[in-house]
Amino acid sequence: MDYKLRPWHQNDLTDLVKYANNPAIARFMTNQFPNPYTEEAGINFINFATKDHPVHIFAIEIEGHAAGGIGIHPQSDIQQKNAELGYWLAEPYWGKGIMTSAIKEMTQFAFEQYDITRLFARPFGSNTGSQKALEKAGFTLEARIANSLYKNGEYQDELIYAYRK
Repeated sequence: MDYKLRPWHQNDLTDLVKYANNPAIARFMTNQFPNPYTEEAGINFINFATKDHPVHIFAIEIEGHAAGGIGIHPQSDIQQKNAELGYWLAEPYWGKGIMTSAIKEMTQFAFEQYDITRLFARPFGSNTGSQKALEKAGFTLEARIANSLYKNGEYQDELIYAYRK
């Protein structure tokens, strides 16, 4: 299935709220990703995602709709040679290889755009779909930190995957 990465636009609000307002997505995200996902949250996110230049947080467009997001978050201070990768995808598009391809594309972008030697992602231990996408994109599991995350009343393992230049 074809997709493209592009900057977020204000007219993506309807798609963003439609696809992000899903407990199956929110359960694997930090609490900064609200559930329910409101129009106000969508406006705030689009404003955040479009404020920096160059843009480093992109919509994943599928069949003309903003059906997910992916972004690079450069680190600072002693971690300045690292950047974090964050992403989500609308549930109807899970298991189709879209996220693996988007991760590969963003990995190339990150190393071209930023002076980094390591790109990392931190999926929940129970998020096997994310783990598979990262592994297929060439990321290596660096650590499993047992019961370090607390979400929806239960503990989760935090995994740290990385791609090194």
